[in-house]
Amino acid sequence: GGLHYLSEESPDFLSIQETKCASDKIPSEAHIEGYELHWSSAEKNGYAGTALYSKTKPLKITRGLGKTTQNSEGRVITAEFPDFYLVSVYVPNSGQGLVRLPYRQHQWDPEFRQHLKELDKVKPIIVTGDLNVAHEEIDLANPSTNHRSAGFTDEERENFTKLLKEVDLVDTYRALYPDREKAYTFWSYRKMARPSNTGWRLDYFLVSRRIMPNVCDHEIRCGVQGSDHCPIVLYLNF
Repeated sequence: GGLHYLSEESPDFLSIQETKCASDKIPSEAHIEGYELHWSSAEKNGYAGTALYSKTKPLKITRGLGKTTQNSEGRVITAEFPDFYLVSVYVPNSGQGLVRLPYRQHQWDPEFRQHLKELDKVKPIIVTGDLNVAHEEIDLANPSTNHRSAGFTDEERENFTKLLKEVDLVDTYRALYPDREKAYTFWSYRKMARPSNTGWRLDYFLVSRRIMPNVCDHEIRCGVQGSDHCPIVLYLNF
């Protein structure tokens, strides 16, 4: 796991969520030869945050969602490249008791959706990260008992459907493997869920429909340890 995985996998890009580290406290070992590192941290220390490793120098890096109120938690990095935008995102969890669901439903989701719409007008987009939603019943082990759990509420699922439809994005894993069951990316530590594969698919690659022909495969590296999430890998040709 960790940065050893980066050297073994050697991806062109690596997106990391929940970095929980201020930009001025990044450890030296986080800098990897051959990669540019772009960091977005929360104002609150030890909270949220995203990072993006890239072998290719981006044309431009943008943090947050433009001129909105959503930029204090370090949840979005947008990297522009000649042929596409790459968006690394850590979507807010609705929390115990769904305390952040109204914020998620009425503020975060619409503003993130608008951000992607504006990007897609310019060039295709690739969105990746922890989107904190299991879209369909096939995307979690126990849908019937989690109907009002954070990540599987009707509101979150409906907003995810709206994101795909309004921005014309494709969930690459489901497009390639529409009927594959027990394909999860998150397992709760508290419930010791990983040995029994009692998981959720919360991590995604979404791409503009017009570049879906460029997608070769999408893999879930469920054997990689070191987190309650596992890496996912997208193969594209450009």
